[in-house]
Amino acid sequence: MVTKLLHTRMRVNDIERTVKFYEQALGLKVSRRHTSPRGAQLVFLATPNSDEEIEICQMPPGAPAVQVQPDLMHLAFAVTDLKAFAAELEKKGFKLSDGPTTTGSGSLIAFIDAPEGYEVELIQKG
Repeated sequence: MVTKLLHTRMRVNDIERTVKFYEQALGLKVSRRHTSPRGAQLVFLATPNSDEEIEICQMPPGAPAVQVQPDLMHLAFAVTDLKAFAAELEKKGFKLSDGPTTTGSGSLIAFIDAPEGYEVELIQKG
């Protein structure tokens, strides 16, 4: 029986660029780094107020490049004040790619593009 979600893995071409984005734009923290037995570089990012982590993986040289399809998947993070958060993102040099938009339930959502073509959804609960 499954008891808990531990992490979500995202494969990337440039691990340092991706880690820098999640640290600078979203304030996530690196919890650990290591090389897998297959030679992949792995970085785990801790998410605030959550036990789940995001695993960023860069395969060894010679592996096929990552090509993320549009709308393949996204990560969603809760924020308390989306407009203030978006203003802080802009000060750091990041821009929303979509939104803010009010949903039918009254939540406010927006998206920011992460490196490699992944999307990040920001949600202010209604």
